[in-house]
Amino acid sequence: MATQAQQPPHLHLAELTAAQFIDIWKHFDADGNGYIEGKELENFFKELETSRRGASTDPTQVAFKEKMKEFMAKFDKNADGRIEMTELAQLLPTEENFLLYFREFVGSSSEFMTAWRKYDTDRSGYIESNELKGFLSDLLKKANRKYDDKKLNEYTQTILRMFDLNGDGKLGLSEMARLLPVQENFLLKFQGTRLTVKEFNSLFIIYDKDGNGYIDEQELDALLNDLCDKNKMDVDAAGLVGYKKSLMALSDGGKLYRTELEIVLCRDSTL
Repeated sequence: MATQAQQPPHLHLAELTAAQFIDIWKHFDADGNGYIEGKELENFFKELETSRRGASTDPTQVAFKEKMKEFMAKFDKNADGRIEMTELAQLLPTEENFLLYFREFVGSSSEFMTAWRKYDTDRSGYIESNELKGFLSDLLKKANRKYDDKKLNEYTQTILRMFDLNGDGKLGLSEMARLLPVQENFLLKFQGTRLTVKEFNSLFIIYDKDGNGYIDEQELDALLNDLCDKNKMDVDAAGLVGYKKSLMALSDGGKLYRTELEIVLCRDSTL
């Protein structure tokens, strides 16, 4: 007999809290890779349909496959055949969906980088829980959402449970960037090009041509062009302008110092 822990959670999505949403996500993202895909996706949609219809559904039926296709067309925004957490969060009831508030507050990669720079107050390369709490407090105020300290703590812990992939109690830049809408998440584009610290140090020396310890806009142009060419990234001129704008949002008065660039380009940052 199956244990209670193995039973699928009830999917009364209109009544969910953000914390319950995470429990559901973790149940269906069985391999923990940040996506519901393949058999996981079929299992999720089967439970979703069962909760909506009040009766079990058969995944082999044509009607089931058609409904699942409609669901994917609506929620799989980047059409990659799998569902990300931020895509699925659209199902959350409005009063609990602080991810939607985030998107109103930080709608682009450059705005995200500006927010990162503001809330990573100690310049550690991470948003710790106290910094995250400040960020969420400002976010809720901007959305005119009433909250108390208990709710703020719950949201902070929920965000950590959602996006703290290595469980260290703080969010790195790439972890936090998963809050961005898929099409705006320029950090995902660099996922396969992340450098070791040694490679990054060599690269930084090459493009910091005047050796002043930072990269300016012209030097960043050259770096991004070469990085995209080297890794055969299909990026048009508008895309490059967007990447540059996002990175320069991390800069200090137009100066992009080693530490800021490292958290974006390194996969094993020393920070």
